[in-house]
Amino acid sequence: MMENNKVLIIAEAGVNHNGDIKLAKKLIDSAVDAGADIVKFQTFIAENVISKNAIKADYQKAVTGEEESQLEMVKKLQLKFNDFRDLEKYCGEKGIQFLSTPFDMDSIEFLADLNKGIWKVPSGEITNFPYLKKIGGYNEKVILSTGMSTLGEIERAIDIIVKAGTSKDNITLLHCNTEYPTPMRDVNLKAMLTIKNAFATPVGYSDHTLGIEVPVAAVALGAKVIEKHFTLDKNMEGPDHRASLDPAELKQMINAIRNIEQALGNGTKTPSESERKNIEIARKSVHIARNLRKGHVLSEDDLTVKRPGNGISPILIDEIIGCKLRSDMTKDAMLQLKDIEWK
Repeated sequence: MMENNKVLIIAEAGVNHNGDIKLAKKLIDSAVDAGADIVKFQTFIAENVISKNAIKADYQKAVTGEEESQLEMVKKLQLKFNDFRDLEKYCGEKGIQFLSTPFDMDSIEFLADLNKGIWKVPSGEITNFPYLKKIGGYNEKVILSTGMSTLGEIERAIDIIVKAGTSKDNITLLHCNTEYPTPMRDVNLKAMLTIKNAFATPVGYSDHTLGIEVPVAAVALGAKVIEKHFTLDKNMEGPDHRASLDPAELKQMINAIRNIEQALGNGTKTPSESERKNIEIARKSVHIARNLRKGHVLSEDDLTVKRPGNGISPILIDEIIGCKLRSDMTKDAMLQLKDIEWK
């Protein structure tokens, strides 16, 4: 999904614009400044997604109160379709890729052009087979979050998407935990590798922990996509701000991921370019342990191993023992091939 096998970093603005397109554009600016590859929003018609009887999640109650319903809360966070057209255009001007997760059928149809061939399926839709069929029918890249799911549910979701027309090669699975914030004890990052082994697909991680260490660790384990919520201010009203990164933290996370990405290397064990100059300095050579005369037959006691490493390697010390010196040698002199007669 990324050139040169780089990790794809999705800065999840989500609904942290609080229904204000001006804030949404500021979030785009922040994602650009942090170095994200994609800035992602959420597109929905609230009445098509949530019934009037749906209750809030505990984390939503904790930050927005219990007086209003989930529908009432989400309606405040809704942008119009034309707003997303404006945001997609703004992303193009700023040089970052726009992406938005659809939450209903009308939003899928609307985003078909704006999402530029990539679909992000949230964890809550993994059992929504009509939704998955519709997205699968586009035969484009699909990033599927797997929070709250079992391997069996993931398998069925993949089958639905593939049968609808999407090549399995176009599917990336994100390990995820949908508690906001996710307790460290529940992250279960090794499950990302279980998913990779079970389905032979690229994997990534959608993070809802506080801080940046878990997504960075996910990259070290082989994540190809990282998704992380961010906000302009964690103290703003709304359900997701407190479990999001602020702009400085987002930049810190992205820098850390890029560093780990470089540090992983290609897996070949060989001296690096930067360390080659240190070989002679750090390694050792065979030296003379005491004053010796020409013709002396070298014994183990006559030899010592010291820096620098630009003489005879101590790998050959057993070969040297028993050889004659061709000239007088003084203590601490580095032994050279020209100084001995080989057996």
